[in-house]
Amino acid sequence: MVKNSVLALIVVSTIAGIAHAEPTADVPAAEPIPAAPPSSAGCGSLHEFVATDCSLTWNGITVYGVYDVGVGWVSHGLRENGFNYEGESLINRNGNHSQFLIAPNNLQQTGLGIKAKVEFMDHWYAVFNASTGFNPQSGDLANMAATNTTNNGLPRGSYSETGDGARAGQTFNDEVYGGISSTYLGTLTFGRQRALGTDAMLAYDPAGGAYSFSFIGYNGLTAGGGDTQDTRWDEAIKYRVSYGPVHFGAMYKLADGSGGCYSASATWTAATCTPEEAHNTAYAFDFGAEYANFSADIVYQHYNQAISVLNPLLGPESPTQPYQSTLNSINQHPITGANVIGTDNTEYGIVTDNSALMLAAKYTWDPFKFFAGYEHIRLTNPSSPLGIGASAQGGYLLSGVEDTNLDSPRIVQVWWTGVKYAYDGKTDITLSWYHQLQNDFRVPSACSPAAGFRSSCAGTLNEESLYVDHHFTKRFDVYAGIAYSSVSGGLAIAIPHGPGVPYNFNTNLAPTMGGRFAF
Repeated sequence: MVKNSVLALIVVSTIAGIAHAEPTADVPAAEPIPAAPPSSAGCGSLHEFVATDCSLTWNGITVYGVYDVGVGWVSHGLRENGFNYEGESLINRNGNHSQFLIAPNNLQQTGLGIKAKVEFMDHWYAVFNASTGFNPQSGDLANMAATNTTNNGLPRGSYSETGDGARAGQTFNDEVYGGISSTYLGTLTFGRQRALGTDAMLAYDPAGGAYSFSFIGYNGLTAGGGDTQDTRWDEAIKYRVSYGPVHFGAMYKLADGSGGCYSASATWTAATCTPEEAHNTAYAFDFGAEYANFSADIVYQHYNQAISVLNPLLGPESPTQPYQSTLNSINQHPITGANVIGTDNTEYGIVTDNSALMLAAKYTWDPFKFFAGYEHIRLTNPSSPLGIGASAQGGYLLSGVEDTNLDSPRIVQVWWTGVKYAYDGKTDITLSWYHQLQNDFRVPSACSPAAGFRSSCAGTLNEESLYVDHHFTKRFDVYAGIAYSSVSGGLAIAIPHGPGVPYNFNTNLAPTMGGRFAF
């Protein structure tokens, strides 16, 4: 059914090809939906569609999309997983062997979308956007949650690629929202939308969020303000406005989904489970400005009941015993009765309240563009805990929940910088550097070489990348590059329990090449 959904979207875009098309990019403009181009700018022929950047637009409605796929080699990788949409360029805790592989979505997420901006009175517009991502090598909708559930119960050596992310098999796993826009008063939208941190990351990352060459693009920690599931917010209100060189953004997320349940009794059964309400509200602000060739933004985000899903390494190595919490996450009573929910298609999550402050800037000095950014993230145990059966992205349920994972606040800091060099009008060369640092946040006394490190100990992650991107036409480009990533200290430990399990390898080298077609 998933593949049929993707094929249906492809058919829609093909039919719409008799109209015009507009190239899509991962970086949204100050107004989420740009005005439709005049009909005279549309594609008059198939050759024009292929060779220029004319748009597939009809009466203010535009169909857009991108297809990005390549091949690569990794020094420490895993079996491929058709639901994984990020490839394997970044170091993975379970990576265990070198291999050649199909590398999806290296510069941009493959996907399709439809957007509209229709004027209903002078300077007032109705706006809409719906977009989804899929994996070019498998045709499956992008679904990082399924990379975990398909590995449930397997021994570590048998894992395929696993991870966490906001795209969890939803029909529109990127965005789906509607609203109104005013030429003078800004744009107000409601629905599933990219977080303000995601917008800023895409705008100020030298690699533009490229999965194969950007740590902050591959790992949504930065864009999501602490957890990658929060790079997109469901049930969210978003407002953006610009005045001269200054722009402002605000965002608020309403509570949604299930808060799970718990038992007040020390003897846990499904019959004694008490439902909990979700309290996963969130809010964010963005202040920015542009002057001459310089621009900068400050973004603050706060998210309650943020969920970080861990891979099946936490569970038993047996397909007949799916993992479920042994302690009630809310009152720590033992769970001794039958499973409250089924465990065949569920996840294990750590719950926190997250606050993040991002500062980013860029400067253009032709033919160079310089980028730099910093984010300070603070994670604490949630003020409103979640229970067993709480829902994560995509409606997946948690059969294992931790609400008291942190003995003290976890502080994560991320720095990045880079430069993009325009060799000519068609070729760019991009060099990037990313650094993550975390503090000792759980049992600090155990954090010493003699005692052995835990994942809650201070640690670092670094990634450097270099790639060349050449455009043959406005729509079609090819690229080649390499990324190197490494971890140390607590970030080189796989799970936050006991002494932890070390990464199989602490480095990963990943050369990649491929092509992209965008319309």
